[in-house]
Amino acid sequence: MINEFFEKAQENLKAAQILFEQKLYNASANRAYYAAFQMAVARLASQGVKNEKNSHSWIQANFNGEFIQKHKIYPGRMRSYLPDLLSVRNRADYKSESLSRKAASRQLHKAEEFIRTVKKEFAP
Repeated sequence: MINEFFEKAQENLKAAQILFEQKLYNASANRAYYAAFQMAVARLASQGVKNEKNSHSWIQANFNGEFIQKHKIYPGRMRSYLPDLLSVRNRADYKSESLSRKAASRQLHKAEEFIRTVKKEFAP
């Protein structure tokens, strides 16, 4: 499970980058969020923490609790990354207006930073 979600995270980040280059900003924002989310799932699984509720808020809370608050492995600024990425993904997916290039770029960079930072301390 760890390797599978780690690979999915890498694949979705690459997809987000390609979609951004193709000016498909809503789709890029969606994939950027899932790249970070799947990296968080992999990281939690590496510590034996399983997503029993199959919920995005559960993953966010447990990632923050386990790796930012309890063990202080990642910087406090990352506490808001998953909720922020989810918020932009929801705008991209469910609002009638499309994301701007600037908003999609911020989304992509935040996901890239999240994944890069997590990978420094974790590689299956």
